[in-house]
Amino acid sequence: MSEIDEKVFAEDSADYLPVFSRYKIVLDHGEGAYAYDVDGNKYLDFLGGIAVNVLGHAYAPLVEAISRQAGKMIHCSNLYYTEVQADAAAKLVKLSGLDRAFFGNSGAEANEGAIKVARKYAHSLDPEKSQIITALGSFHGRTIATLTATGQPHYHEGFGPLPAGFDYVPYNDIDALAQMMSEKTCAVMLETIQGEGGVYTPAPGYLEQVRALCDKYHALLIFDEIQAGIGRSGKFFAYEKYGVKPDIVTLAKGLAGGVPIGAFLTTEEAAAAMKPGDHGTTFGGNPLACAAANVVLDTVPQPAFLKHVEKVGSYFKAQLLGLQQKYPALIKEVRGTGLILGAELTRPGRDIVNDVLAKGAIINCTAGNVLRFIPPLIITEQQVDEVLAKLDDVLPKYC
Repeated sequence: MSEIDEKVFAEDSADYLPVFSRYKIVLDHGEGAYAYDVDGNKYLDFLGGIAVNVLGHAYAPLVEAISRQAGKMIHCSNLYYTEVQADAAAKLVKLSGLDRAFFGNSGAEANEGAIKVARKYAHSLDPEKSQIITALGSFHGRTIATLTATGQPHYHEGFGPLPAGFDYVPYNDIDALAQMMSEKTCAVMLETIQGEGGVYTPAPGYLEQVRALCDKYHALLIFDEIQAGIGRSGKFFAYEKYGVKPDIVTLAKGLAGGVPIGAFLTTEEAAAAMKPGDHGTTFGGNPLACAAANVVLDTVPQPAFLKHVEKVGSYFKAQLLGLQQKYPALIKEVRGTGLILGAELTRPGRDIVNDVLAKGAIINCTAGNVLRFIPPLIITEQQVDEVLAKLDDVLPKYC
C-alpha cells in the first residue's frame, strides 16, 4: 500500500459519511475501457462507473466539448435560455418519440420529476387518483419518494414515515399487477430492465400487457431507463427493443458520459398538467452537462454504434453461458441483453469481485449474488475475453 493509498483511506475513514462499501484501490485516471490507480496499476473497467462511462474514459470529443464549454460558461440559471440545453432537449424528444424534456442532475431527480408529473396529471382527472405501482426488486433512487418507489424493503428501514400511495407487485407478474390496479391508479413505474435488483429482462409480452392495463385505467406508464437506457440494451431506449412506448421515461447515468445529469421525457398530455413553478432546478440542464450530453446524443444513437453494442453484447452473453456450463454448481443463471448482463451465483459474490480486481479487472456484484457487467459501450470482444479469462482464473477457488 502506497503513502497516497494510506492517506486517502485515512481521510475517508475520518471525514466521509460511511455509506459506501468501497473497494481498496484509489483510482486516478482512465483511458478507453481502462482505469488506473494512483500506484499505476491498470484495470479493465467492466463497471463503467455503474453504467455511466458509456464512451469510456477520456473520450477525446467529450473532453474537448466539456473543456470548450467550461471556457465559455459553466452555469446559468434556468430563467434564461441556452443553445446547448435546447439542442439536447430536441435530440431527446426526437429519439424518444415523446414531446417534452426536463433536465435534472441525477437519476433520483429524474424519477422524482416523473412521479410529480404523474401525480399532477392524475389529480387533474381525479383528486384521489394517486396510487403508483412499482415492482419488487426495483431500484428508483435514494430520495424519500424514490426510496419509497424502490421495491426493496431493506432500503426503507429507518427512514419512515414514508410517503403514502406506493404499492408493489412482482416484476413480470401481469396477474398480480392486474389485481392491484384500479381507476385510482395514477401510474405504473417499472425499470424496463431491472439492474440493481439482479439484471432481469421483461418476459415476452409482459410490457405490452402492462401498457394495455395502463390504458384501461387511464394510468401513466413510466419506464425508468436510468441504467438500461442510452444504448445499453443495443437500442438507444430499451423500450424500443420491446415495442412498447411509455408516457414518461427517465434517464441519467450515461446521458452525459460521466458528467452529472438526469432527464425525464413525457407526452404533451401529461406535461400539460405542469405550470410554471410546479417543478424546477438550479443546476439541472446547465451548459456544461448539456454540452457533454450533446456529444453522447450525437454518438450513441448512430446505427453502427448500436450494432456494435448488440454484437459485443451477444458475444459476451454467449461466453458467460459457456462459463456457466463449466461451473454449473457456481453459476445458476445468466441474464440480460446488450451490455447489461448478470451471472447469478449460488453464493455471495463480493469475494469473487475482489479477487478479479486483484487480477486487474473491475466488475460488480449486485443483489448479493449476481455478478453484474455494465461496461463502457465501446468495449471489444478481445476485452470481453480478457475479463472472462480473469474470472475463469478465480472461479475454481469457489467451487
